[in-house]
Amino acid sequence: MSNDSIIHAVAGSAGGVVAMTATYPLIVLSTRAAVETSKEHKSTYQAVLDIVKREGVSGLYSGLGPSLLGIAITNGVYYYFYERSREAILRSRKGGKALSTPESMLIGLIAGSATTIISNPIWVIQTSQTVRTAAPSTSSTPPDTKVKKLSILETINQILQEGGVGAFWRGLGPALVLVVNPVLQYTVFEQLKNLLIKRRTARLRPSGNGSVIGALTDLDFFLLGALSKLVATSATYPYIVIKSRLHAGSAAATRYKSALDGLLTVVREEGVAALYRGVGSKLTQSVLTAALLFAGQRRIYELVKKTVQTVSVA
Repeated sequence: MSNDSIIHAVAGSAGGVVAMTATYPLIVLSTRAAVETSKEHKSTYQAVLDIVKREGVSGLYSGLGPSLLGIAITNGVYYYFYERSREAILRSRKGGKALSTPESMLIGLIAGSATTIISNPIWVIQTSQTVRTAAPSTSSTPPDTKVKKLSILETINQILQEGGVGAFWRGLGPALVLVVNPVLQYTVFEQLKNLLIKRRTARLRPSGNGSVIGALTDLDFFLLGALSKLVATSATYPYIVIKSRLHAGSAAATRYKSALDGLLTVVREEGVAALYRGVGSKLTQSVLTAALLFAGQRRIYELVKKTVQTVSVA
């Protein structure tokens, strides 16, 4: 049902905006750590202090505007393609409504690839805004030096001047590789959800009701979303570092011939640890965002669907 897919898309967009707003400072911290090429290591606490001293509290929300636009479009497109692909597969075969692991992965690849190509320009703008407010910071720069924030239009103009229209799709290679992140996330989520429903259904049916099906609570969706994202982000973080550097247009990243070459270059010049800079903040942010998204998207979906049905009847 295309209407159902649209409702899923709207709910995914709204859930993503709420989740990202709640965890955005962690995105700023992990992104800046990922593009940093110096071997100086800062604790999360010190990084927060430096940003607040130089940019004020608002520095922790640098690039929030394009990020919210990006997550709304990304989640909307992803959920739409995911649900349409899911419906197509379920209609094409007989059996239950549970997706197999290969089916979940195929759907994730379709939805993830479409989403990545469409939304890449937005994330280039967001990463550039997040990082370039930090540009004046060097070892010789006083920590309390104030920096000028770039507006969205100024950031777009700077990207166009530096690389033309094509610059909005820099980092697309590793971004497409990172399609495996939501593929892993949604595959793990679907399989854990199916397993949990199956176990609860098996426990309920001996009571005499052969048609009862185990239901999941908001807490179940929260925990399943958190666990699935933890697995996905842990497995793909080095590529996230390379993608962030390419999106930001950092000087070091201009030498990368490909995503794989970027990984090898970072390991050779900065050590393996550089591929995991900011991983703590990123894991915390990703897990919280996914947990809030999965729990929130379900509730928003039910609310929007109920509203649509009420309006249709009226």
